[in-house]
Amino acid sequence: MLMHKGSCHCGKIAFEVEGEIDSGLACNCSICQRKGSLLWFVPFTNLHLLTPEEAASTYIFNKHVIQHKFCPTCGMHPYAEGVDPKGNKVAAINLRCLEDIDLAAIPVHHYDGRAL
Repeated sequence: MLMHKGSCHCGKIAFEVEGEIDSGLACNCSICQRKGSLLWFVPFTNLHLLTPEEAASTYIFNKHVIQHKFCPTCGMHPYAEGVDPKGNKVAAINLRCLEDIDLAAIPVHHYDGRAL
């Protein structure tokens, strides 16, 4: 598996994530649209924080099932934590926060989060 490095803008939240990026998800829900996130979902065990977990702040809204992690200094949203339909813990990585990837080469799937 490939290892990708990522961070918020100021670097107070840094991580590595293992996996092959096959696509990104663009959601139009009230928060994703405002953040401009392009999400890649991986098993939570594939996310390895390089900075203390306490460096990130958490925003929870609506059904309280996704913990949106953001940097309280620069405001970036590098990842979120949640659970998939089978009950497995997952990380939603914001591809825009990864280093050295070609976003234009990643197929994007559009998800109608507003419909939920």
